[in-house]
Amino acid sequence: MTKRIISGTLLSAAILGLTACGGGAGGGGGFKKVRDIEYKIVKDVEGKNAAIGDIIEFHLKAMVDTTVVGDTYRQGQAQITKLDSARNPGDLLAVFPFLSPGDSAVVHIACDTIIAKMPAEQLSQLPVWMKKGNTIEISLKLVSVKSEEDFQKEMETRQAEQMKKMEEQKAAQMPIDDQKLQDFFKANNINAKKTESGLYYVIQKPGAGATITKGMMVGTKYTGKTLEGVPFDSNVDTSIGHHGTDLLRFQVGMGQMIPGFDEGVQMMKKGGKATFYLPSPLAYGPNSPSPKIEANAVLIFDVEVVEAKEADNK
Repeated sequence: MTKRIISGTLLSAAILGLTACGGGAGGGGGFKKVRDIEYKIVKDVEGKNAAIGDIIEFHLKAMVDTTVVGDTYRQGQAQITKLDSARNPGDLLAVFPFLSPGDSAVVHIACDTIIAKMPAEQLSQLPVWMKKGNTIEISLKLVSVKSEEDFQKEMETRQAEQMKKMEEQKAAQMPIDDQKLQDFFKANNINAKKTESGLYYVIQKPGAGATITKGMMVGTKYTGKTLEGVPFDSNVDTSIGHHGTDLLRFQVGMGQMIPGFDEGVQMMKKGGKATFYLPSPLAYGPNSPSPKIEANAVLIFDVEVVEAKEADNK
């Protein structure tokens, strides 16, 4: 699930940073009350109301006087959560069983209601607008309602589509990057070996002992640079990157590192030194983690394995 989950109380939403700018919706008369919340349905679309256990998707914009304390529209992303029973007075979840997809409502929650239920030690952490006498006004729109089973199926379908797209992008990018590497090796007289995945490597120092295998813990020294020779990270040269001189420690083959680095270490032994040449699908692909790394950048890593041992899984 890529969308964030928010809790039922608006206070939780505000503390989680749902802030933006804009205006609020007006209320007027005709309000009803549920669990110390006043609400009025301003758009009633025919359909089945949300029920406990459903997965709901909704937009909200919340204001206290002229201060906007929550705005999912500004964020560009509706919120998703499982509809549970409202546990406390002022819990926004209490309103949703009166709404069906497409419905809009105006909700009023008194700050006094929320403050009264808060532990004393948290009162000093309240935002400036959360004070007695204030009312939170929320413009609420229910976007969709799904059963948990349907929601999970939808997420699985979406993930499968994303994986397929990523594999297609990888297949298209690999030959481009491979040609770049072939040209680089020829220009620099480098004799690199290639793995089935498309990773190229050169072992400068074999090291000693058994070859590192999946599940082992390793500690490495490394320097990463682009194919053009621009360094972007290192724990050897402190002028590069931000990781200092501590060894890079990780459990091999557990997805803790980018694929090419993870695979390359599994061809090494303790004390060994090697250079890995990563086509972009084995590095960061189109998602660059640094301004120094372009999208779909081919990367080079000089690596030394300083530590290698069986993981302590106790």
